[in-house]
Amino acid sequence: MAKQLTVAIVGATGAVGTKMKEQLLKRNFPIKDIKFLASARSAGKEIEFGGKTYKIEEATPEAFEGVDVALFSAGGSVSAKLAPEAVKKGAVVIDNTSHFRMDPDVPLVVPEVNREDLKKHNGIIANPNCSTIQMVVALQPIREKLGLKRVIVSTYQAVSGSGMSAIEELRVQSGEWEKGKNVEANVLPVKSEPKHYPIARNVIPQIDVFTENGYTKEEMKMINETKKIMHLPDLEVAATCVRVPVVAGHSESVYIEVEKEASLQELFDILKDAPGVVLQDDINNQVYPMPIFVEDEDPVYVGRIRKDLNHPKGFHLWIVADNLLKGAALNSIQIAEAMLEDNLL
Repeated sequence: MAKQLTVAIVGATGAVGTKMKEQLLKRNFPIKDIKFLASARSAGKEIEFGGKTYKIEEATPEAFEGVDVALFSAGGSVSAKLAPEAVKKGAVVIDNTSHFRMDPDVPLVVPEVNREDLKKHNGIIANPNCSTIQMVVALQPIREKLGLKRVIVSTYQAVSGSGMSAIEELRVQSGEWEKGKNVEANVLPVKSEPKHYPIARNVIPQIDVFTENGYTKEEMKMINETKKIMHLPDLEVAATCVRVPVVAGHSESVYIEVEKEASLQELFDILKDAPGVVLQDDINNQVYPMPIFVEDEDPVYVGRIRKDLNHPKGFHLWIVADNLLKGAALNSIQIAEAMLEDNLL
């Protein structure tokens, strides 16, 4: 019988927290008991899980007493304050925010890529950025066989990456356009920024705030996290991150340069058996990954694979995955599962 664990979800009512609940049930994670933690204003509200009703508790250090695994998805400031407290109470924290990702003492893990890093944890494991996760799952098997020198990625990211309010804004704006009304924008590209733009009938080339080098924080996350996860500090990575009017499912156009020359068929052969990857590439029948078909699906889908016309070691790929699943909740649960299998919990 599998070891039974007490699990806490911090931020269970959010978009990612909701998916975490679904994944725990879907994957039959061995739960002895579960706690749902949130801010004081949500404490006392009821939440359904596995046919039972639970009361949400306020997220305080004391709430982590007896917890084995704490899944955090309630914002970086909450993780900064409470994750160390949860560890003091004996919990292993799997954090879905960006707060700990680049901390050299915190493993940043995608199980298909760097599962061994879990052994180095000091109580906290960071879940990478959603766009980074799906890209490295597809690139790791290529890197293992052919090496990897350069990555240039352009993303087409769904509004669910900005939370429930962005999903609702897309829905409302779409209706306003159809009725010929003025379209109001209050959420995207960044809620805290002074300017907001409609996402319905639009694409916005800004995700998160801009940094001094002209890249956004989201773009720098992809660049730095990819290097850390793959243990390739000198890897050349560039990113452009764009928000599109899609509810769920991030898409990415990725150009790579490998170290060994390879044929297109070799790349197909590498990806068709890669863990966590579904090769979906049949251009003669117009078969390729699209976000409308990957929603609620676990794998990372790869297609439109082409050799570059100018560089003998260059390839282009199209990568699509459900950003709330493999890009967030599912990867968190897979980390916990891997830790159980490796006797790290």
